[in-house]
Amino acid sequence: MTDFELPDGFSPAGFSPGFLDHGGPYFLKDRLGGPRLVGLRIVPHHINYQDAAHGGVISTFADVALSHAVYDAERPRLSPSTITLQVNYLLGAKLGDWLEARVRIDRLGGRTAYTSGEIVRGDEPIATMSGVFSIRR
Repeated sequence: MTDFELPDGFSPAGFSPGFLDHGGPYFLKDRLGGPRLVGLRIVPHHINYQDAAHGGVISTFADVALSHAVYDAERPRLSPSTITLQVNYLLGAKLGDWLEARVRIDRLGGRTAYTSGEIVRGDEPIATMSGVFSIRR
């Protein structure tokens, strides 16, 4: 479980074991009118030598959030694979920060999904992101 309190409405994502266990833990919250919010608390294993979250943590978080929005967009669920991912780093994240990924699906085609969004700390954007995903239906 977690050693910290979760913001209201968030619960463990329960993503499949493996790599995502090392990058997270991740959390989900339903929201009206859009993909679920994905949350991440910056904990000691995310920190680099400058006492900030490593850029790879932020880019992995972006990929997880964008691909999860595509995965969860239809029933039966889609099977997205990342084609491209772009992350623009605006500010650093520190130990203990709660981050949320706010995602938009810009276009969901037959074989390709286009997404964008931002990672925020409170109302402050720390990164913007966009991704293109191949879809297997």
